[in-house]
Amino acid sequence: MRVLLWHVHGSWATSFVHGEHTTLVPVTRDRGPDGKGRPETFTWPDDVLEVPCDRLRDEDVDVVVLQRPHELALAEEWLGRRPGRDIPAVYVEHDTPRRTAADASSPGEVVPDSRHFLHDRSDIPVVHVTHFNQLFWNCGRAPTMVVEHGIVDPGYRFEGHWPRAGVVVNDPLRRGRVAGTDLLAEFARSVPIDLFGMNVADVPDRLGIPAESLWTFEDLPQHQMHAELARRRVYVHPYRWTSLGLALIEAMMLGLPVVALATTEAIEAVPPEAGVLSTRVDTLTAAARSLVADPLRARQMGKEARAAALERYALPRFLRDWNRILTEVTR
Repeated sequence: MRVLLWHVHGSWATSFVHGEHTTLVPVTRDRGPDGKGRPETFTWPDDVLEVPCDRLRDEDVDVVVLQRPHELALAEEWLGRRPGRDIPAVYVEHDTPRRTAADASSPGEVVPDSRHFLHDRSDIPVVHVTHFNQLFWNCGRAPTMVVEHGIVDPGYRFEGHWPRAGVVVNDPLRRGRVAGTDLLAEFARSVPIDLFGMNVADVPDRLGIPAESLWTFEDLPQHQMHAELARRRVYVHPYRWTSLGLALIEAMMLGLPVVALATTEAIEAVPPEAGVLSTRVDTLTAAARSLVADPLRARQMGKEARAAALERYALPRFLRDWNRILTEVTR
């Protein structure tokens, strides 16, 4: 099977492209957001093929996996076929609904009544990455299903030599409260933090956090980031409103204990023996401080975190689920 997929979410796509299908990834001349091609910071198998966008009409494509609303128009323009009508398609919903009363044009757009943009179509199934997403999106006529995340196992690598907390947030200043960026200052008053991700270099200055309390590591390759995280003693997940950060699951598989906000899908992903979840920031900062000070407890909780992540988010289950969906929509 030949699948057209845009390179949008690197970690999720890395798992997806390990399936049995051949993945075609569009490339534009500037390798911009709609044509990134293969990534430099993730390892993808050889059966992921870059295809210039102006040559896609000449390719055999069996199904389109959409991830952003405007990809409907891109697929029609570049393939010459309409997703859901002329060619099978599915839409992966990575995100929680984010409309508020301030930016919505009608009550139906406000959480928790948010209407998905495919609400009135029945020809493109919506595949949610968490049950929380499925619960909160109003998808109307669109068929919905859930395929929970699956992770390429990085292996148990916990060292915990550094009495610091690791955090992974891409674009933290732009994402702001959604990613819990404002909470980093509170955590940094309790434990030293190492922040990994894209566009993180300016965070200490912008938040007024002393340099010794917040170190930043800009856009590391995934394997290098995993190695660095494994040297830290605890993983802090400050996200308020996201479906489920893949970095959280990756940290658990590495063997790190978790301190996270008890919001969205995190409460399903992290059992009590694997970490501390709460909506009280003082509880979370105290937990991070306690784990940093107790390496033996941190190691034991990290082993429980890895066991829980392997049981629920193993790659083979994820690939089986996706193989079933792709087979069904192309019949």
